[in-house]
Amino acid sequence: MDKGKAIMGSGRRWAVDFSDNSLAPSSRDIPDPPGFSRGSQEQDDSTVTKQKKDAEANWKAQKAWEVAQAPFKNLLMMGFMMWMAGNTVHLFSIGITFSALWQPLSALQGVGKVFEPYKDNKVDLLAPKLVFIALNLGAMILGVWKLNTLGLLPTHASDWVSSLPPAQEVEYSGGGIAFH
Repeated sequence: MDKGKAIMGSGRRWAVDFSDNSLAPSSRDIPDPPGFSRGSQEQDDSTVTKQKKDAEANWKAQKAWEVAQAPFKNLLMMGFMMWMAGNTVHLFSIGITFSALWQPLSALQGVGKVFEPYKDNKVDLLAPKLVFIALNLGAMILGVWKLNTLGLLPTHASDWVSSLPPAQEVEYSGGGIAFH
């Protein structure tokens, strides 16, 4: 007897003959369970398929919202790091500030790629994309604010003095009479 080909009458009680390859339920000795009908199986399959598609669409929408809200965590972390860097101009504070500007900028350039896995006809990605963009713009505003507190933004008139033309002289003084 070959390995894996046990036959029912071979003396082993646990052996099962799997050689019956027919698909017809009448050829089997095992009846269908109560309440089971083979005619409704195709209908159930279409219902299950629709439920799976709805569940997948819900999952994609949920994940899209998670991705959209992810910059908020980065915003809090970057704000804390900028606070820890202080208000003096040194290498660490400048590096943190430019990182706070670069990360949202690169995230805004790749909005389409970020939400690509969640594209579906049943999933509306407009609101998550707008939230993602708004949070990244908020992070950029935080970086610009930090640049201003460090004094690296030209916001005062004295920052632009070199580009102004010399003032026109309004009064002239000339020689006078010398009093002794």
